[in-house]
Amino acid sequence: MSISLRGLAAVFLSCLINTTLHAAEINAAVAANFAKPMERIVTLFQKESGHTVKISAAASGKLYTQIKGGAPYDIFLSADEALPKRLQQEGLAVSDSRFVYAEGRLILWSAQPNLVDSKGVVLNNGTFEKLAIPNPLYSPYGVAVRETLTKLTMWNAMQRKIKKGEDALQTYQLAANESAELAFIPLSQVMRDGKVTAGSWWLVPAELHNPIKQSAVLLSASKEPAAAKAFLTFLKSEKARAVLRGFGDEAP
Repeated sequence: MSISLRGLAAVFLSCLINTTLHAAEINAAVAANFAKPMERIVTLFQKESGHTVKISAAASGKLYTQIKGGAPYDIFLSADEALPKRLQQEGLAVSDSRFVYAEGRLILWSAQPNLVDSKGVVLNNGTFEKLAIPNPLYSPYGVAVRETLTKLTMWNAMQRKIKKGEDALQTYQLAANESAELAFIPLSQVMRDGKVTAGSWWLVPAELHNPIKQSAVLLSASKEPAAAKAFLTFLKSEKARAVLRGFGDEAP
């Protein structure tokens, strides 16, 4: 009986050691607009894999600069295709690892329930003082805003009213606390489980800007490449795609 117990203890200890050895922490650089969906996806992934994921969220352009500067990230989830592709060209991302994980949608949003109409006519009526947008220098969503307003022949005229946020989250906050009456933000900032949670909004027609193809890539300097690859594979799963749809992103 004592031998059997020792054997069971040895098996248990072996399993515990193996689990400890194979569990890893992944550092993920994540575009600010994707922070909330990412939190839900990470929860599902951690339960399934045993790995943990640490999220650092900011504007895609700022994360790119951090990666160039040697920040210890394992994966990069950008709000566009261009930055991950550039990292590959620079030898900082694994050549065959890049893929589109979601296509984002841009909306015009206000915390005021009846301010934004279903066709965005509010932009023409001049009844607002400030329009918040993500800074196009750092945010792909800011670039989409500039493209949208340019096609509507409003970009130049709007300059005196524009208030720039560092990223999508800060831009949302400017409108949420009514520092700006209107804001162009990702739909994922205000949609939860398929419903916009507050305010009024206009879904910007996709033809007014280039597609917002949010792309992920494995970074060459990753210290946990196996776990990082496992997460990127999970990001393509139906479980992850269901989360994306709940936040208003289109799954590829």
